[in-house]
Amino acid sequence: MAEKTIMLVCSAGMSTSLLVTKMQAASKARNLDTEIFAVSAAAADENIANKKIDVLLLGPQVRFMKGQFEKKLAGKNIPLEIIDMLDYGRMNGENVLDQALKLIKE
Repeated sequence: MAEKTIMLVCSAGMSTSLLVTKMQAASKARNLDTEIFAVSAAAADENIANKKIDVLLLGPQVRFMKGQFEKKLAGKNIPLEIIDMLDYGRMNGENVLDQALKLIKE
């Protein structure tokens, strides 16, 4: 089991797959023990219920769902934030990994 688990949520779970790959490469380059994966908004509930998640990042296209996810995560001590639109658009795995790690430490 990975030391840190980062879950990304987007509309269908597809658009974040490239970002996940870049985040995984950045994590490996830093010798971090992470599990980074993306799911659709519809599949997020099952993962929240059945996995140990350290941080949840929402893709910019589902930012309108933040309130719903705040309710789902209430009392679970899982930080939640929206991925920076510029980093998402540029598929900047380094910056999004930094964003996730910062939230875990806070």
